[in-house]
Amino acid sequence: MQLDGSLAAVVTGGASGLGAATGKMLAEAGVKVTLFDLNEEVGEKTAAEIGAKFVKVDVSSEESVVAGFAAAREAHGQERILINCAGIGPAAKTVSRGEPHSMGLFEKVIAINLVGSYRCITHSAAGMIKLDPVSADGARGVMVSTASVAAFDGQVGQAAYSASKGGIAAMTLPVARDLSQYGIRVMTIAPGIFETPMLLGLPQEVQDSLGKQVPFPSRLGKPDEYAKLVKSICENDMLNGEVIRLDGSIRMAPR
Repeated sequence: MQLDGSLAAVVTGGASGLGAATGKMLAEAGVKVTLFDLNEEVGEKTAAEIGAKFVKVDVSSEESVVAGFAAAREAHGQERILINCAGIGPAAKTVSRGEPHSMGLFEKVIAINLVGSYRCITHSAAGMIKLDPVSADGARGVMVSTASVAAFDGQVGQAAYSASKGGIAAMTLPVARDLSQYGIRVMTIAPGIFETPMLLGLPQEVQDSLGKQVPFPSRLGKPDEYAKLVKSICENDMLNGEVIRLDGSIRMAPR
């Protein structure tokens, strides 16, 4: 799949961080991009900067996602690329000060990170299968979801987050197998410690300390490095049904 103006893409969590960098990369390649996000102010600003369309979407809501895809397709046609970056990462221990983990919080993390990703996958796929193939192999589209190294190396307080990201990693292969008959590839990236809005809000000394935990390069990952991997996945048709760690070889300690 060559990235050009004949393609349309949807990027969830596209207002900032990994999603914004990916949206920018796709737009610079000529792809018609729609950004989904809850942050309307930042999302509109990002979309204007890169020449994309913004739609306010809550991925945990079926109605919102259905409306979002309808708006994206009205503007740019059926997407052949879906990038799932929407997610949250609150920290809470299984028991803290004698109190159990809030089940409402646990369910919210799962609803946004895991169910939200799958909701966008299934709705996007239902549209993609109606497209004509764009290659001799029968390729119709590609999907990339975002897990985390926490799917494998979950730290203290990350039970909900790790469960959600582990679910994304685990469903990659079966979804790829489900959609293989339609020529739709499914991949997942598991980033390590990256310069996201959450981390950039920490004091500089804390950011530097986190960066030093990465074996090489000993720094925080940059969103455009995530976007570069997305580009490679889109353009390499043999990448399918796999989870790629993008982490500088870090293995997270318990704390």
